[in-house]
Amino acid sequence: MRVRRFLAETSREALRKVKEELGADAVILSNKQVEGGIEIMALASEDISTLANDTQAAPPVSSADRKAKAPALSEAMLAAKTAPSSSNGETAGPSRSEEALSMNIIQEIQAMRQILEDQLTTVTWDNFSRKNPDGVRVLRTLLNAGFSPLLARHLLEKLPADHDFEQSLKKTLTLLTLNLRTAVSDEIIEQGGVYALIGPTGVGKTTTTAKLAARCVIRHGADKVALLTTDSYRIGGHEQLRIYGKLLGVPVRSIKDVDDLQLILHELRGKHMVLIDTVGMSQRDQMLTEQIAMLSQCGTEVRHLLLLNATSNGNTLDEVISAYQRHGIYGCIITKIDEATSLGIALDAAIRRKLVLHYVTNGQKVPEDLHAANSRYLLHRIFRSTSRNSPFALQDSEFAIVMASSFLDQAEDAQPACAEAGHG
Repeated sequence: MRVRRFLAETSREALRKVKEELGADAVILSNKQVEGGIEIMALASEDISTLANDTQAAPPVSSADRKAKAPALSEAMLAAKTAPSSSNGETAGPSRSEEALSMNIIQEIQAMRQILEDQLTTVTWDNFSRKNPDGVRVLRTLLNAGFSPLLARHLLEKLPADHDFEQSLKKTLTLLTLNLRTAVSDEIIEQGGVYALIGPTGVGKTTTTAKLAARCVIRHGADKVALLTTDSYRIGGHEQLRIYGKLLGVPVRSIKDVDDLQLILHELRGKHMVLIDTVGMSQRDQMLTEQIAMLSQCGTEVRHLLLLNATSNGNTLDEVISAYQRHGIYGCIITKIDEATSLGIALDAAIRRKLVLHYVTNGQKVPEDLHAANSRYLLHRIFRSTSRNSPFALQDSEFAIVMASSFLDQAEDAQPACAEAGHG
């Protein structure tokens, strides 16, 4: 595409030049009075057609991708404008005014494209809302319960079109129950082994370690359980576990490095269960890899139990799971459910990332506040209406705006695979 500049003493003469050079269907972009006469900027009709076709053929892109691609498009179009000078007074290459005009045209086209995409998603959402009002109610219920729009959209695709709200919600609960993977009650207590409780700082690893140890002591006796800790950084961290160990009659050993861990696990090979309380650290901490390497290179199979804080937001939980999942996760425990307004966010993360949920915790009492995960119970208790006074509850108009922008989002990462009801 090349913007052409025509200069003449009068408007009539300038228009005649445009018609002769670009044809009767040329598009006038601007005209203004300049020194020496009238300046007209114009485009040939075929250039406009080509540009329109290219815009329509381009696939939808996100706002981030659109910003990233805009400079490359601008450079390509500006490069295409360069041409040898002609005898009728046209410039040999683009002047600053031409470049500025070209950039303005590009920005206008991109803005129009954005408007069209926004209108398309809004129209699509409006049509869906009119055709499936009960589906919209289910979607809103899922979002208010803390589930992500990604999982909610996938669940909505599984609902029969002829179901009313109550039937659709029941079907949704069935699908969620099928896809929330829970372990057999006290499975790890029965089978025994070596388990390392891992997770971010403050998630409750030490207290949960004591709860699991207490359960195992009740079932198999104190002489069959051992406690280890790698927490030599936190002031008093290992002392807390030692107090629990003393109350339970269970020995507590501190680990310094992989050789130390290897030697201690060899000595404790006759124990039914060995629980390792690890150092709490951020999922972004480089030392995390070193800690996981120590657990993996000790010569004994150490199963990782990831603790997830029910009060965390969805993005944080996703980041935590990603950091630990590359090293292998045997199962997870959701903690602090008594402090969370809803379990939906934590259960959503477990479902989408296909984690096996073993326990949930709801307090500091050892071992009372540790409960085997029951998917049906956990899912039924979270569908409670959101308070209208909550600053996070979406009003009708706000809900429509939010869903219009995300309803057609085809996110490819962390896509859940929801099973059909009736199929395991």
